[in-house]
Amino acid sequence: MYGQVFLSFIFVLLLLISYSISIDTFDIRSYYFPLLKSPTGPPDPFQPDPKPDPKPDPPLRVFMYDLPRRFNVGMIDRRNTTETPVTVVDWPPWPENWGLKKQHSVEYWMMGSLIHEGEDGDRKEAVRVFDPEDADAFFVPFFSSLSFNTHGRTMTDPATEIDRKLQVDVMELLRKSKYWQRSGGRDHVFPLTHPNAFRFLRNQVNGSIHIVVDFGRYPKGMSNLDKDVVSPYVHVVDSFTDDEAQDPFESRSTLLFFRGRTFRKSEGIVRAKLAKTLTGYDDVHYERSFATEENIKMSSMGMRSSKFCLHPAGDTPSSCRLFDAIVSHCVPVIVSDKIELPFEDEIDYSQFSLFFSFKEALQPGYMINQLRKFPKEKWTEMWRQLKNISHHYEFQYPPKREDAVNMLWRQVRYKLPEVRLSVHRSGRLKIPDWWHKR
Repeated sequence: MYGQVFLSFIFVLLLLISYSISIDTFDIRSYYFPLLKSPTGPPDPFQPDPKPDPKPDPPLRVFMYDLPRRFNVGMIDRRNTTETPVTVVDWPPWPENWGLKKQHSVEYWMMGSLIHEGEDGDRKEAVRVFDPEDADAFFVPFFSSLSFNTHGRTMTDPATEIDRKLQVDVMELLRKSKYWQRSGGRDHVFPLTHPNAFRFLRNQVNGSIHIVVDFGRYPKGMSNLDKDVVSPYVHVVDSFTDDEAQDPFESRSTLLFFRGRTFRKSEGIVRAKLAKTLTGYDDVHYERSFATEENIKMSSMGMRSSKFCLHPAGDTPSSCRLFDAIVSHCVPVIVSDKIELPFEDEIDYSQFSLFFSFKEALQPGYMINQLRKFPKEKWTEMWRQLKNISHHYEFQYPPKREDAVNMLWRQVRYKLPEVRLSVHRSGRLKIPDWWHKR
């Protein structure tokens, strides 16, 4: 009797399944194997909707001080002598014939990104707010690098007094700001990419967020990775926008290329030593050169026709040459024991660069032998990586999505939680910095 009941149950169940399949309402795989999803058909109404992609972070809100033009673009457009702050209407283009001054122009492009009003369909990492109460960070639009390059380049030059006076004036203005007083300047952003930028009063902005290209000349208490942002130099060669060679490895006939000054200070003495180590190789171009408009063009041609581009330390651990190589899609060979690199929390430089210590690079024959036996397939993949990431090193006005300026503003955002922690703690501590005195 029980057997007949069981057989009847099975018969009815098979009838129901057959009917459901015939009207396309039953997915036997999902019924018996719920972890297997049907490749076709409507979504299961009983399953929860997939989680939507997380919304992007809102732009960083930046208050920019309205400094008179003499602190910034007045050094570019000297015909306009008005003291009123610059606007999007009279924002001047960067001069095309300024050569190496361009490499320290990060301050200009960061200010321009806040001046620019339109978004051109792309999300910006930072937007300007006009009420300081709404700001996450404060930008000080003083072109300190250009001021050094413009108002005397030696301590004994009388024009240097203008640079010093600008620094004194900007600090006097900031000390009157309740927002500077509120944080001690910790949430204020200063572009200081020239090693001599803001040199007279730099100790007065030690707590602020510095935009630097490296830490070569700064004490640890003045600049460090905990609070500061490492920026690329602005490249001075033109970007290689039509690099579409069928076989780029074979089309680049020079193995290793360097063109620049060979007598430098500090770690830069390695350049003179490399000049001796790299002589006698037919496929190595190592030339002493100075930055003229014609020489910059020659350097660009050399980089575009070379597999590897040498980047030895200069007066400081980094130099513009590294970023010239990146936008020329020439695999960088970095010889600098203390270099810090921009955007390294987001970009893995080992994917498109080679690194040698001073000791390795100066060992006769070692570096060249390593480069000569470097696999063509691996070099080609590095070349592709350079093409894919080079847009992160472009400074432009108007700014574009994921370009250098937007990357820098994102780096500033990453520093702000530590800034807020420091501000809140210092506001309630009775014994400042007690943990350093244990």
